[in-house]
Amino acid sequence: MALMRKCLLIVGCWMVFGFGLPVSAQQDDASPQAQSREDKAEAGARASDESSSKDTRIDLSDPKGDAKNHPQSAATVSEAEDSASDVKELHPWDPHKALKDVEVGDFYFKRKNYRAALDRYKEALVYKPNDAIANFRLAECAEKLNNPTDAVVHYQEYLKILPHGPFASDAEKALVRLKAGTKESSAK
Repeated sequence: MALMRKCLLIVGCWMVFGFGLPVSAQQDDASPQAQSREDKAEAGARASDESSSKDTRIDLSDPKGDAKNHPQSAATVSEAEDSASDVKELHPWDPHKALKDVEVGDFYFKRKNYRAALDRYKEALVYKPNDAIANFRLAECAEKLNNPTDAVVHYQEYLKILPHGPFASDAEKALVRLKAGTKESSAK
């Protein structure tokens, strides 16, 4: 009984998907030769519409009297070309990777592995430099690792990006606390 069901299933699939069924002998009126002739005719019509001659080329030469009217332009162009060649590294922009780095940093922060969290927040800032959350969390890590100068810098950066953000009051309180702490340590 099970064998019969399998056979019916296989035959049914073959019928549904068209395997083993005879192909219709009737085809379109156009044979492959007629179609290729039509394709060539269409290609010829398109070619006549577009010209690849020298008449359609755009003149990119300098306007008449340009060097006389702008004597320093050649030096400016060469300086721009020279300065462009100094670029050896591009900064990647990947907000998704930055978000993932922040998530992993949060994981490390919750486990009190502040050094690893700090590294992940820094990496997030490589991929998205003006990430407010990464700046705030990096400041928290720097504060936990007794690095108040970095903490102040990143709390200020957070407030510069989101002055009324969700952690703005916490950042302001931390700045007051850190600045008071640096005053006390410098007074000793």
